[in-house]
Amino acid sequence: MIRIDAPPRRFNFRIAGLGFRDGHVLVHRAIHENFWSFPGGRAEIGETSAETLKREMVEELGVEVTVGRMLWTVENFFRYEERDYHEIGFYYLMEIPKVFPFHPSEVVHRLKDGNSDLEFRWVKATKAALINLDIPPYFIAEQIEDLPQTPVHIIWNDNNLDR
Repeated sequence: MIRIDAPPRRFNFRIAGLGFRDGHVLVHRAIHENFWSFPGGRAEIGETSAETLKREMVEELGVEVTVGRMLWTVENFFRYEERDYHEIGFYYLMEIPKVFPFHPSEVVHRLKDGNSDLEFRWVKATKAALINLDIPPYFIAEQIEDLPQTPVHIIWNDNNLDR
């Protein structure tokens, strides 16, 4: 996995997908966290970003997704568990097969991923729903109802936000 520790900082290369169904988008979280994120994971050396997303979704969802267009490349700066992160993130559209369960308000999937218990649910793909859910990086809530047609490069720094 592409991660560099340079205490007190950490660098990640993360790939995530936005999968939609019936006006909802799939999100997940580790159950010990109070925030959600879009499913994905760290790239492995020698793996393309699309291959990373496909592998992660097989590992986490048990289904093969179709990777669509790239939405954003993000230079993401944030603080997590008393450590500053510098993350390069690639966010893609992805199509999740209909065999993956859907419910508009319930957790639809759980799994153990390393030391974390993950849960997945669908949430309305609206600005208001994502803001209420607390799902970084926060610029996505602003754009969820009007996704970019071509890739957009974003520099995002959560450390400068007043929340």
